[in-house]
Amino acid sequence: MGVIRKPELVLPFISTIYSNSNTFYHSKEILKNIFGEILLISPTFQWDYSTYYKDEIGWPLQRQFIFFKSLIDPGLLADIKLKTNEIEASLSTEGKRNINLDPGYLTLSKVVLASTKNYAHRIYLGKGIYAEVTLIYKDYTYRPHLFTYRDYQDKTHIDLFLKAREILKKMLVKK
Repeated sequence: MGVIRKPELVLPFISTIYSNSNTFYHSKEILKNIFGEILLISPTFQWDYSTYYKDEIGWPLQRQFIFFKSLIDPGLLADIKLKTNEIEASLSTEGKRNINLDPGYLTLSKVVLASTKNYAHRIYLGKGIYAEVTLIYKDYTYRPHLFTYRDYQDKTHIDLFLKAREILKKMLVKK
């Protein structure tokens, strides 16, 4: 029988997709007030991998990742997703989102995303929320699998996660 242990602490992040930078800045302040000090914000990436969000959020779309300074228990991911859904709703106009907020976390071995959608590669966490391992660390880089979104396979995104991984590695040594 295996011994039950506390899970390793993880580096939380939220992926944002938006068309109006003022909405991003407003949501960033809300997220900071809820999740604490920001460790790292990515550069602004153009997001044109599909037109999925175009009618709701607008066009052209931008993406930024926000990494938070406090390491967390990965068991909090479902609650974080519920909170980001509330924030999205509070920032909506006439029933349409103005920003997409997708939480996840990074470990030395993987990048995990939360979702409200079930599919073959997702594991139910409870409260209507699923998780997926979207990138796996192997051979000194993060690698996608069969269901990884195209944007997460992009070199600029992987380079960002590698940078965050190096920061996480230093944080874990200090603990």
